[in-house]
Amino acid sequence: MVLYFITGNKHKFIQVKNLLAPQIQVEQLEMDLVEIQEINAKKIIEHKLIEAKKYHSGEFLVEDTSLYLDALNGLPGPLIKWFWNSLGPNGIYDLSKKIGGTSAKAVSIFGYSNGNEIKFFSGELDGEIAKPGKDDGFGWNRVFKPKGFDEVLSDMPFEQIIAIGMRKKALDKFKEYYLKK
Repeated sequence: MVLYFITGNKHKFIQVKNLLAPQIQVEQLEMDLVEIQEINAKKIIEHKLIEAKKYHSGEFLVEDTSLYLDALNGLPGPLIKWFWNSLGPNGIYDLSKKIGGTSAKAVSIFGYSNGNEIKFFSGELDGEIAKPGKDDGFGWNRVFKPKGFDEVLSDMPFEQIIAIGMRKKALDKFKEYYLKK
């Protein structure tokens, strides 16, 4: 059976496909779904999975990746896209320095639906907000430096990001579940 990963981001799809292959056949499904704005990432994912079922049949996988700044009590979380679009990399970096704390956490949550139930799988990566690196097409990768590393995600080799990343941690949990079902 094919698992459909709902995303318009080809970079995310490549990562997900590489992390699930060869045991799980995954295909990209581009759907223009309404994304509710919510501080709870699981509610965003659940809404997308319910909406997807209205337009397509099958098993679905949806991801929400959030960035939580400790000095902002966890904001922006799933709202990072809006912060990023408003402030940009230098603005996020400057904001974190001005509020007195650069500690942050990157979290990927995948939601899976077989059409009847929804399950969630998450992975986290502790780190800090740092001076912006190169643009790798993944937005805030430019300012997130994982704990124990000297550079932001966007300046790391792709293979290293995959190996240490929160997406891999979440997908490892999903893969274990999916292959046992």
